[in-house]
Amino acid sequence: MTARRSAMIPALVTAGVLGVIALGWALVLRAEGKVNKVALAEAPRPVTVIPASDTTFRDSRSYVGTLRPWIEASVGPQFISAYVDTVLVRPGAVVRRGEVLATLDCRNASAQNQAVAAEARAIETRQRAVADQAARMQSLLDGGFIDPNTVQQNQAQSVSEEAQLAAQRAKLTAQTLEVNDCILRSPFDGEIATRTIDPGAFVRPGNPIVSVVDRNTVRMNFDVPESDFDAVAVGTPASIHVVATDKTLTGAISRRSPSADPDTRTVHVECDLADPNREIPVNTTGEARIEVGQPIHATAVPLYAASITGTRAALFVVDDGVARKSTYPVLGERGSDLFLDTSLKAGTLVVTEGRTALSNGEKVAANQIAYTVAPIASASPATAGGKP
Repeated sequence: MTARRSAMIPALVTAGVLGVIALGWALVLRAEGKVNKVALAEAPRPVTVIPASDTTFRDSRSYVGTLRPWIEASVGPQFISAYVDTVLVRPGAVVRRGEVLATLDCRNASAQNQAVAAEARAIETRQRAVADQAARMQSLLDGGFIDPNTVQQNQAQSVSEEAQLAAQRAKLTAQTLEVNDCILRSPFDGEIATRTIDPGAFVRPGNPIVSVVDRNTVRMNFDVPESDFDAVAVGTPASIHVVATDKTLTGAISRRSPSADPDTRTVHVECDLADPNREIPVNTTGEARIEVGQPIHATAVPLYAASITGTRAALFVVDDGVARKSTYPVLGERGSDLFLDTSLKAGTLVVTEGRTALSNGEKVAANQIAYTVAPIASASPATAGGKP
């Protein structure tokens, strides 16, 4: 039994050694299997591509301007300085022409007006008495009962009193204007835009208390370079985007200045938009877009797929798994889309993501995604033209 066990020991040791060698060889083969034997430079580079889209393009001009009310007025005293007694309106209130907006404490002006009126009545009474006396003395002069010099002096006094009366009436008119200035009324139908002063404040001529705007017609004001003078002729259709409400309206050029600004060499243009429901906030930003020329056939790609230099765009196109760098004439841009000459055929695969790390002629593994040209924002109709 002992001899048999002694004979099995070498066999077990030999089997263990062979097992260890087999395990080591398996580990070596496994490690070598994970080694990449292909050079990284020869491996296709993963990129994202889109097919170029067949479309049409029409050149356009965009200008940023201001949406102004048809009429705007700052209401405040014009002739008198006084304390504000009442302010009857707040922003957003709808007012009618002649409606009282605010009043001033004008007790002093009213008292002065009454004093001037009383003095004018006194002068008028004296003037009538002197005029009657001069008429009677003229009748005595015809009969030779009075000295002519006395009659002339009396007539001169009558004329003097009449002049004083005219001067006093003029003073009364000025004083009446000051009294009327104490009641501030709306100059037209509109809405209150701002309220800058409250009761108790002291105001002087030229200090506005409230402002009134008329929004039934809104004027889109913008300036264009002198080179675009012909593109903004009166009657040219325009698309107006209201930034505040994110709405787009259609209109037309209502008026164009015949002269450019001598400093900026820009021409002032206005487009009237009817707004009977008063939905457009005024003194806000607007963007006017005007199309020029005729629609032309073009090929569209995403703007981020190309590098633009001047009037040419460089991009990578994929052909048989190889990226080729090519340049094409640029027709224009709109939003996030770039419009190129049709020398770039529709359906050509264009690299979008991963192009910055590409080299001309490099192999790529393309992942194609869908691409559609963004539609032009629809515009709501707006009546062109404005008030006379």
